[in-house]
Amino acid sequence: MSVNVQTDDFDLGAEVSKMASDPSVGAIVSFTGIVRDAAHSGLISLELECYPSMVEQALQSIEKNACDRWDLRGCKIIHRIGNLKLGEQIMMVATASPHRQDAFDAAEFLMDYLKSEAPFWKKEHFKDHATWVDARETDLQSLQRWQD
Repeated sequence: MSVNVQTDDFDLGAEVSKMASDPSVGAIVSFTGIVRDAAHSGLISLELECYPSMVEQALQSIEKNACDRWDLRGCKIIHRIGNLKLGEQIMMVATASPHRQDAFDAAEFLMDYLKSEAPFWKKEHFKDHATWVDARETDLQSLQRWQD
């Protein structure tokens, strides 16, 4: 189980391969977020800022929560910070479990948390201006399904 907040890119295949070495693992689910221009609005880059130690603590807490809820043999969260261009990897979540449903559910849970609660500030950069990104209502609604 590990959390990394970093400026450097990562190798998804290498990260997932490490998780596959446990013979009790029957399923690995991974998700990688990529910088995209969803609205075709001329986005050039996405800038992510945070207090790394605060974010790492928050991510370790939610990772522990996932491990308490599902039968996981491995969990990896990597989130990049800095100015990222279109097509660059932003983050990854990977979960490993003896059973696929636990791996899928834990990965979705972690993603919903990252999209709505992780303490990052995001700014979209365009050719002639930049704007801060607000939390989206749909992301907050996705997180609500995990409340018990």
